[in-house]
Amino acid sequence: MAIDFPNSPSTGDIHTVSGKQWQWDSEKWTAYGVSLNPGVLKVDSGNSRVGINQTTPTVALDVTGSARITGDLTVSGTTVTVDAASILAKDRIVFEGATADAYETTLLVTDPTADRTLTLPDSTGTLALTGGASTAVTVADTTDTTCFVGLFESATGDLGPKSDAGITYNAGTGTLTATALAGPLTGNSSTATALATARTINGVSFDGTANITVVDSAALPLAGGTLSGTVNAADQILQRPVMKDYAETKVAMAAHAVDLSLGNVQTYTLSGNQTLTFTNPPASGSAGSFTLIVTNGGSATLTWPTSVDWAAATAPTLTSSGVDVLTFLTVDGGTIWYGFAAGLAMA
Repeated sequence: MAIDFPNSPSTGDIHTVSGKQWQWDSEKWTAYGVSLNPGVLKVDSGNSRVGINQTTPTVALDVTGSARITGDLTVSGTTVTVDAASILAKDRIVFEGATADAYETTLLVTDPTADRTLTLPDSTGTLALTGGASTAVTVADTTDTTCFVGLFESATGDLGPKSDAGITYNAGTGTLTATALAGPLTGNSSTATALATARTINGVSFDGTANITVVDSAALPLAGGTLSGTVNAADQILQRPVMKDYAETKVAMAAHAVDLSLGNVQTYTLSGNQTLTFTNPPASGSAGSFTLIVTNGGSATLTWPTSVDWAAATAPTLTSSGVDVLTFLTVDGGTIWYGFAAGLAMA
C-alpha cells in the first residue's frame, strides 16, 4: 500500500498511517514508535518511553489509571515516591535494613475490627515500645545522699525510694508522704493550722489561723473621707445628698455650641452674626440647666436654637458692649429649652 507522506516536512514531524508512525529526520521518513491506539498504548521510541492511557509519556513507563501486578515487584532504585493520600497494605510492611541478609524488621498490624488511626507526632526522637524483652537495671546502694525518686502511675500501693524509706508515693491515691521537706512546696495541706511565717494583707497580719477584716486604704469609708479624684456617676441617681460649698464647671464655649458634657456654666463672646446650638442635654425625664454668660451679644445677630422658648415668645435684647447672663432649663431631653434673662447689661 502506497503511503501518501506530507510535502515539505520539518525535522521531527510525525506522520501516522493505519496505526503506524513515521518521523522525518530531515532527509527521509523513518519508522517511529508503535501505536495500536495512541490513547491506550503509546510507544515513544525516540525518547525510550511507553505510555498506557497516556499519549505523551514523560517517564520510561507512564501509566494513567490503576495498574495491577500479579507477581512480585522489584525496584532497584534508591527512592520510591508515592504521591497519594494513603497506601494500602494487607497486614505488614517488611524493612530489610541497610544490609541484605536473613534478618528483617516487620511492621505488623493486628486484623482491625473497626477503622483505626495511629498518629505520629510532629517531632524527632525514638518510639518507645511496650512488651518484648525487659532490660534489667541495677541500682547500687551508696552513701551519696543525693538521689532522685522515680514515681510511676502504673504501680500500686506505696513506693519507697531506694535511698530512704522516709518518703513514699501512693499512685492509687496520688499521695506523697515524707518525714521532712526542704525547699519550695506549693499546694494545700490537710493538717496545717498556721503559716510558718505570717504575712501582711493590706496592713493586717495574717497567719491562716483566723479570718481577718481587710480595710481598703484606697476606698472611702462609709463614715466619711476625702476624695482625691474625679467621681463619674454615669447618669446614676445620687439620692438625698446635702450639698455644701459646691461649684460648677465653667468653660469657654467653642464653635458656637453649648456642650453640656463640658460644663454647666459657659462663656461666649459674639463676633459677627452667629447661630448657637445646644448639645448633650440630660435624658428626657431629668431636668438639666446651664448658665450662659454672653459678651457683646447685641453687637451682631445672634440666632438661638428653635427649641428655645422665651417669655412671651420674645428673645431678650442683648447688650452691644457688655455682659448679659442667661439661664436655660429643659426637662424633655432638649426638645424645649426654657430661656430666662437673669441679668442684662451687667457691665
